Amino acid sequence: MRFVWAVAAFVLATVMIGAGIAQRTVLQGPKTETQSIALDDSAPYVLIDGAVLAHHPGAQTLRAQGDGEIFAAYGRTDDVLAWLARSDYVHVQQKGGEVTTTRVAAQAPPTDADTNEEAPLDPAGSDLWLDEFSQDDVLIQTLQLPADMSVLVAGDGSSPAPATLSVTWPTGVTTPWAGPLIVGGSIMLAIGIVLYILGVRHARRSRGPRRKGLPMLETQPIDLTDEAAEKGVISASPTRRQLSGGKRAFLAIPIVTATALAVAGCSADSWPQLPAGPTPTASTTIIVPEGQDDPPAVTPPQAERILTKVAAQVAAADEKSSAKEAEKRLTGAALAVRKTNYKLREDLDDQKPLAAIPTKDLEILLPEAFTGWPRAFFAVVEDPSTSLATIMTLTQQDPWADYKLSYIANLVADAELNVAPEYLGARRVQPDSPFLLLPPQELAAAYADVLDKGDDSTYAKLFDEETDSFRASVDENRASILEQFNKTGAKTGKMAFTASAGDDEPLAMSTVDSGAIVAVTVDENVTVTPTNDDAVIKVDGKPGNPVVKTLTGVTQSSTGFTTTYSDQLFFFIPAESSTERIRFLGYSSDILSAKVVKKK
Repeated sequence: MRFVWAVAAFVLATVMIGAGIAQRTVLQGPKTETQSIALDDSAPYVLIDGAVLAHHPGAQTLRAQGDGEIFAAYGRTDDVLAWLARSDYVHVQQKGGEVTTTRVAAQAPPTDADTNEEAPLDPAGSDLWLDEFSQDDVLIQTLQLPADMSVLVAGDGSSPAPATLSVTWPTGVTTPWAGPLIVGGSIMLAIGIVLYILGVRHARRSRGPRRKGLPMLETQPIDLTDEAAEKGVISASPTRRQLSGGKRAFLAIPIVTATALAVAGCSADSWPQLPAGPTPTASTTIIVPEGQDDPPAVTPPQAERILTKVAAQVAAADEKSSAKEAEKRLTGAALAVRKTNYKLREDLDDQKPLAAIPTKDLEILLPEAFTGWPRAFFAVVEDPSTSLATIMTLTQQDPWADYKLSYIANLVADAELNVAPEYLGARRVQPDSPFLLLPPQELAAAYADVLDKGDDSTYAKLFDEETDSFRASVDENRASILEQFNKTGAKTGKMAFTASAGDDEPLAMSTVDSGAIVAVTVDENVTVTPTNDDAVIKVDGKPGNPVVKTLTGVTQSSTGFTTTYSDQLFFFIPAESSTERIRFLGYSSDILSAKVVKKK
């Protein structure tokens, strides 16, 4: 009976293992589906629409083949279309169930400023791309993009883009029972082997001697001990058992090995997918402000990449003290103080460079929710070595321009930024907005008045003095400078301090509590003038003022000098209906200029 069960187990194991292997081979359908893209027209760029990429679920594998370097990048469809407005391109779209290609002409081709001839656009390194890739001759890249993103494929921007394109998707074919069938069959095979061995063993034990010997007299018993020992009878039987057992072990090794290999070849899609773990609880719901339908201008990885580029470019400019290099990534007040620093460093050996642009640990990102231009974003970066947080604003003027840093300051320790998450972004607040406690365009002048008049200013009650550490430091600094001046120049001159709104446009972004974070500049002026017609103000000698001397190019003046410091300031302005006051968030202060006072 054991042999019958063993045979049944072998048959069942063969059927199960064969069925499992068949599911993974002859019965398995194609694992991928490929869509070839035939280009009837040639152009410098090919735009593969997001609908083409998302036509099938799963990851998309893009393949482009051509001669030389092949470039590919992806971004939001609206951004890519805006960038392509100045160039011819082939638009690959999904219409119905077919993929179509359409050649689109440039709306306004770019021209070279020197030759006035059409200049090709270089797609590499654009701040619009969420990511970019390049390979020689053949580019293969796996993506997983939603329908609102598209892929741009190009060569060098002037020669035709690669004409051999295809997109491949996984079909999602799985064989969930292949693994269980192979494993179950292997188990049945092992059971059959055990039953067969037990059957053989039972048969041998139950089999008795078949030959009958000659009749023996009872008085003549045969003693087989010595004779059997001489003939090896005693040792023969165990030896056969050992050989038989060895053969069975030898035969079992290939079977176990084959089973292990079969199981090892089963991937995750060869097994039934069990239900996932506990259902996650819902997170806090954030309501998108009414009228804010546009996506954020940048994503966190995109912002980090932009900041890295800005920091690298500014570092290169700092090393060369090159204002022209700095202009590539700086603008506004951030650029103005850098130019002044470069001039001072050229003439003064002890002049220190400005702090480098931090890039590590992007803590807060507040991008503008806007699809047009110019667009901007706020970023807060923390330096882990010093635990200092830096707040910056970066703006992009058009689709072909790089983001440039316009404001940069250190956040105060107790600064609170109640901003929306980066995946929502925020709307830019207009400079003349009447919905805030103070319109952004009036903030700089109001705060300058507070710096000059203190509590006597009409705007003093609008600002929260407890959070404003900068105001106290300005008062202390002015008192210290005046004390030093009076030691040598009180008899021949006088010193005056004034503050005024800077020339830079304020940049304001809304917060979740209907307020706004606003960046402005305030110019602090220190003016020294003689008190009589015969006196002059000297800036050379001792103690002298080498900074003023370098910036003005003169050593003395009968009318005096005005030194201007640029303060880049960040504030939180609450809503008009709020009971809060304007809170100070951060600042940076650097010398901007020095001029000779004009005669009246």
